Amino acid sequence: MSTSGTANSVSLSSKTRWAIVALLSASMAINLLDRQIINVLAPILRESYKWSATQYAYIAVAFQIGMMIGQVPAGSFMDRVGTRIGLATIFAAWSIVGGAQAFVASLSGFIVLRFLMGLTECGNYTAGIKAIAGLFPGASRSTAGGVFNAGAQLGSVIAPLFVLALLRERLGFSVSLAFIFTTALGLIWLIPWLAIFPDKETMAAVSVKPAGAPSATSATSVTLGQLIRNRQVLGLFLIRVFSGPITTFYWTWLPQYLRTGRGMSFLAIGIFASLPNLFGMTGNVVGGLLTDRLVKITGSIDRGRKLGFAGAFGLGALSMVMPFVANDYVALGLMGLALFGNQWVAATYIGAVGDIVPQQLAGRVNGIAGFGDSTSTLVAMLLTGVIVDRYSYTPVFLGAGILPLFAMASVFFVMRRIEAADFGNR
Repeated sequence: MSTSGTANSVSLSSKTRWAIVALLSASMAINLLDRQIINVLAPILRESYKWSATQYAYIAVAFQIGMMIGQVPAGSFMDRVGTRIGLATIFAAWSIVGGAQAFVASLSGFIVLRFLMGLTECGNYTAGIKAIAGLFPGASRSTAGGVFNAGAQLGSVIAPLFVLALLRERLGFSVSLAFIFTTALGLIWLIPWLAIFPDKETMAAVSVKPAGAPSATSATSVTLGQLIRNRQVLGLFLIRVFSGPITTFYWTWLPQYLRTGRGMSFLAIGIFASLPNLFGMTGNVVGGLLTDRLVKITGSIDRGRKLGFAGAFGLGALSMVMPFVANDYVALGLMGLALFGNQWVAATYIGAVGDIVPQQLAGRVNGIAGFGDSTSTLVAMLLTGVIVDRYSYTPVFLGAGILPLFAMASVFFVMRRIEAADFGNR
C-alpha cells in the first residue's frame, strides 16, 4: 500500500501548512489552559466551598456531558462551514463561557458553565484532525498530528505552573481574576487564524486525498449511518473510547491526587503536576515521528501505524503500577511514561483518520469517535469521584492501565486494516 495520498495540482506551501499546524497547536494549548484552570484550582475551590470528591466529580461530569452532546454536531458543523469559520466560532464561544466562570460561586453555577464549556470546546480537536487530514500525506501526517496535539499537553503543562505557582502563589491573583486573565490571553489567537487558514473552497482544492478514498463529491453523499456501520470507523471510535478517559483522568484528578493521595503542598503541585504532562507533550511529537518513521521503514501505512499503536498502548498500560510505587518521583516518572504512551496513541490516531477518510468526512468521523470518547470519559469521571470517596485511587489507576489493552484489541480485531474505507459511493 502506498504511504501517501494524492494531492491536488493546487497546493499550499510547506511553510503555510506548518504555520497552520502551529496555530492549531496553539489553539489546543489555549483550549486546555482554559479547560484546566478549574482542575488546577480544584484543591482551593474544594477547600473554600467544602465540596466532596463526588461533588467535584459532578462538575467534571457536566463538562463531559457537554462534550458528549456536542461531538457529532460539532463535526457536522465543521464539515458544513469549513474549518476556518467553524473553529473561529467555537473558539469565541468557549472563551466567553470560560470568562463567565469568574462570576459564579456555587456548585450549580459551575456545573452549568462547565457543561457549556464542554459543548463549545469539543470541536477544537475535530477541527485540527480535519485540517491535518487534508494538509498532509500519510507519511508525515502523524508527525503533524503529534505537533498539533502537543498543544493540549502544553496547555496542561502550563496550567499548574501559570495558574497556581505564578498567578496564585506569586502574584496573589484571586480565583476570579485567574479565570478572566487566562480567557483574555486567548482571544488574540483569532487574528492570525482568520488571516492564514484558507476558506472552505480553497481547502477543498488543496487537500490531500488518501489513496482509494471516495472523491469529494462522493464523500458528501456518505450518510451518518454509513459511517457508523463501517468497521474502520468503528475501530477509530473504540480507540477513542478506551484511550480518551486516561488523559482526561490525569488532567482532572492529578492535582488532587498529589494533594490528597501524596500530601504535596500547593506550590509543589504547581511545579510537579506539570511533569507528567510534559512527558505527554513529548509523546505527541516523538510518538508521531516514530510512527511516521515506522510507516517509511515498513513501506506500509497499515503495518507502520499498527506498530506505533502497539508501542503506545504498551506504555499507556503503566498506569496500573502506580498504586504500588511509594516514591513520589518514581511515581511521577511512571505517570509521565503512561501519558507519553497515551499521547503517542493520539498522534497515531490522527494519522489514521486521514488514512481512512478524506478531509470532507473527517469532521463527522471524528465527531462519532469523540462521542465515544466523551461518553466513556463521562462515566469514568463520575466513577472516579465515587471510588475515591469510598475506597482509594488504587482501583482507578488499575482501570487506567487496563484500558489501553482494550484499545489495542480494537485496532487488531475490529479495524483490522488501516486503509481507505469503502462506503460504496465512489
